[in-house]
Amino acid sequence: MHGERTSVTDSLTGAATPAGSATTGRRGPVVAALMLAMALAALDGTVIATAVPQIVGDLGGLSVFSWLFSGYLLAVTVTLPVYGKLSDTFGRKPVLITGVVLFLIGSLLCAAAWNMAALIAFRVVQGLGGGALQGTVQTIAADLYPLEERPRIQARLSSVWATSSVAGPALGGLLAGYADWRWIFLINLPVGALALWLITRHLAEAPRARAAAVRVDWPGALGVFATGTLLLTALVQGGVAWPWLSAPSLGLFAGAAVLAALTAVIERRAAEPVIPGWVWRRRTIAAVNLALGALGLLMVAPTVFVPTYAQTVLGLGPVAAGFVLSAMTLSWPVSAAFSNRLYTRIGFRLTAAAGTTLAMLILLAMPFLPYPGEPWQPALMMLLLGAALGLVQLPLIVGVQSTVPWSERGTTTASVLFCRQVGQSLGAALFGALANAVLADRLPSGDLDDPATLTPAAVDAAVDHVYVGAAVAAALALVVLLTVAPRRFPVLRAED
Repeated sequence: MHGERTSVTDSLTGAATPAGSATTGRRGPVVAALMLAMALAALDGTVIATAVPQIVGDLGGLSVFSWLFSGYLLAVTVTLPVYGKLSDTFGRKPVLITGVVLFLIGSLLCAAAWNMAALIAFRVVQGLGGGALQGTVQTIAADLYPLEERPRIQARLSSVWATSSVAGPALGGLLAGYADWRWIFLINLPVGALALWLITRHLAEAPRARAAAVRVDWPGALGVFATGTLLLTALVQGGVAWPWLSAPSLGLFAGAAVLAALTAVIERRAAEPVIPGWVWRRRTIAAVNLALGALGLLMVAPTVFVPTYAQTVLGLGPVAAGFVLSAMTLSWPVSAAFSNRLYTRIGFRLTAAAGTTLAMLILLAMPFLPYPGEPWQPALMMLLLGAALGLVQLPLIVGVQSTVPWSERGTTTASVLFCRQVGQSLGAALFGALANAVLADRLPSGDLDDPATLTPAAVDAAVDHVYVGAAVAAALALVVLLTVAPRRFPVLRAED
């Protein structure tokens, strides 16, 4: 550990903000700016999803349209650690401004795309900005509020995601159906411009001591970016664009392993590494990284498979199926907002462990729903699951942010978000393969390429297996919390 770290205490009082380095400014306008910046990233995928038919009809490229989402996901995930380190080195404000500007440039380019290849490339540019938005917004929120007040701002940010999950598909459908799909990207411009104005006018960072010459680990940043790109490409495309044991998959995994080893060597020698070793040497941060990685994995089960289950098994339309899933996003921020009343009494670890246990039990109960059942039954389960997960993610993020000083908070926040993103990519790959295997076994023809062959019973069986797999992921997170995480997080004492 660095010698500059402030003293720690086992109490849950105080913010981890070193003197002279706090993020300051009028909190109301700054919070509004953070919510607008988060809305840019939160609305992105949900708005585009409902406009895919119009986009493909205009630009073509049906065989590669999935890269509209995969390309963005790759760019966000692999840049998170880089932006985290840069925000600790140069401050949050310039990194957040850079992220918003990149996102808006990418949005403008997407609106002007002339074919699917160009649109995918410009979505990657959007993702380069999105990586800065996700990590830096969470970090600034921790800078602005002391520990006891952080659930309030985090609940507001969570409400942005909840609102986006409900409003996004409807907004995308309206724009694509009654205007033009390009407005999906153009609508980002006024939102982003307002966020930029609020950030530049109201967000201030107090002067802090800096080394005479700041050394940025660009070789390490490039290594992290290249390793993450190969690994996530293998996970996203494996079993979809090519078989898992094919030459492309094996080549990508082998290349990712080689680059990971090379990046580790670079990071050991770097004076200011992008992913410093203390991220994994400190017990608390390592435990939260692993637990949120497992959380990201299990989150794939409801977000990806509930709409399919609702449409195929329950016979609902796309909009109604989306509302079944939205029950989870409605209860999540409410539960998160009240989680501080629990973790101030029993601690971060036990609060997250309780939420993880509840999530595991709910996931295990999903296969016992009656077949075919009524829509309110899975909606109720999603409502309960969202409430359980609200007790996991927020306490872990708030807790781990409170164990590090300002100069390490950006890197720490980015590391846990990076692990969650990788978990989601891994979950999509693993659960997709599991669902396909069950479907192939249950369908008479074994042909997964023909949607007409899908039967409600086969889809129900596949989704049941996925939920069991998600429960296993929850169990892994619980084991990590109970065996790796310390009983009490070493929260830094507030300093004047």
